[in-house]
Amino acid sequence: MTNETILDKPQSQKKPHLSFWQIWNMSFGFIGIQFGFALQNANVSRIFETLGANIDDIPILWVAAPVTGLIIQPIIGYLSDRTWNKLGRRRPYFLIGAILASVSLFIMPNSPVLWMAAGMLWIMDASINITMEPFRAFVGDNLPDEQRTKGFAMQSFFIGTGAVVASMLPYMLSNWFGISNQAPEGIIADSIKWSFYIGGGIFFFAVLWTILKSFEYSPEKLAAFDGVEENVSEELSPEEKNRTVVQMNKYGLLLIAVGAVLNFWFYNQSLKKDLFILSIGLTVAGILFLLATSLRKNNKESGFTTIMSDLLNMPQTMKQLAWVQFFSWFALFSMWIYTTSAVTSHIYGSSDTTSAIYNEGADWVGVCFAVYNGIAALVAFLLPILAKKTNRKITHSICLCMGAVGLVSIFFVTDPNLLLASMIGIGIAWASILSMPYAILTGSLPANKMGYFMGVFNFFIVIPQILASAILGFIISRFFESQAINAMIIGGISFVIAAVLTMRVEDK
Repeated sequence: MTNETILDKPQSQKKPHLSFWQIWNMSFGFIGIQFGFALQNANVSRIFETLGANIDDIPILWVAAPVTGLIIQPIIGYLSDRTWNKLGRRRPYFLIGAILASVSLFIMPNSPVLWMAAGMLWIMDASINITMEPFRAFVGDNLPDEQRTKGFAMQSFFIGTGAVVASMLPYMLSNWFGISNQAPEGIIADSIKWSFYIGGGIFFFAVLWTILKSFEYSPEKLAAFDGVEENVSEELSPEEKNRTVVQMNKYGLLLIAVGAVLNFWFYNQSLKKDLFILSIGLTVAGILFLLATSLRKNNKESGFTTIMSDLLNMPQTMKQLAWVQFFSWFALFSMWIYTTSAVTSHIYGSSDTTSAIYNEGADWVGVCFAVYNGIAALVAFLLPILAKKTNRKITHSICLCMGAVGLVSIFFVTDPNLLLASMIGIGIAWASILSMPYAILTGSLPANKMGYFMGVFNFFIVIPQILASAILGFIISRFFESQAINAMIIGGISFVIAAVLTMRVEDK
């Protein structure tokens, strides 16, 4: 069935099934997105250390990126739900994000000072979010319910494949092509620079492939598939409006109060500045809720008031999955932020970024990240089979437990080669995290707000990143004598909590 045939089909209440290659084309851009994401995860802490960052300061340098994502994701989702032009509904955002992210990847490894590298991480992460958020809604838009697990599994495959190559690039360029992985103090190695240049090109052309080779249903056709009238009014009933105003006012005051108490405590105890990210963030969220309350009381409705009120009216399944996502991604950020420091110091015995042994260990971390992403790519298509034999909740819970075993085992490893065994469990968890929660979620979302709620769902990826950036440095320095390896234990425990919470999710 061609794209043209699908677009010419009469409106019906059920979306037609797409072929394997149509799902392939609509997901292909994710290989580029993950190329950028994997280069960022595996190498940014290394760049920060090279430019003079202390181990305890690394988490705080990551924080601008997720804060930006927290703002951008629901806005992009909200706007893409309401966009329709010659390029389509989601694809305009694919293109804008791809251009910005590719430019950022070219600039990032040429940062001369630490503050510029932190700023480029902020821009890069924001650009990746602009592209990535609509990709999740793209599956919900184009695929019928029974094909969505397969669609997200296909995305997981491309995520894993892209990350394998991206994570290994510095190692391959250094060991296979003779490009130096060492540089004078304060200078980023050529192997890292060329990895980012290659990543920028692949990011752009992979996303462009999806833009040119995929289609989108018009808003009218999506409304017909969903069995609702197009342009459904978003105006709440008077009762719903009053209830929402009361809730927003209550949450706003509560968040401001908690933020103020934490601010006072952190300041009075002279605790690490990282912790103020948490308290100030709570205060800002409270102010936004009170602002939305004031506007709604005065009948000044806008996209802002809709976004803030819908935060309190998420579907029940989404609320339950939010906790699963929170602990899953807290574990992942513990790993991404601290693996380079943990492996180089705990296994290789060096924290000197100019030494050969440190850079050998840092390169091996890239190989390890490639392995777990490769495992994820291989496992991606097995997950729908396991889900059919059990269910999606059991499948996800099992995978998270295997991720916990993989993370905790790093603490006990002394031979770098054995890290590859640890990566198997992490890769299985990663494959499931990228597909199962989204497959469960889409069945509970209204079609006319698919992009917005997908953006809100990403809050529960970003919030744990902010929390990890705010408190992990404090925890590691205060309780574990700045030994980064203990972050792996914290991540493993977080995976176990997520696995338990998965079993209480209502999967429709």
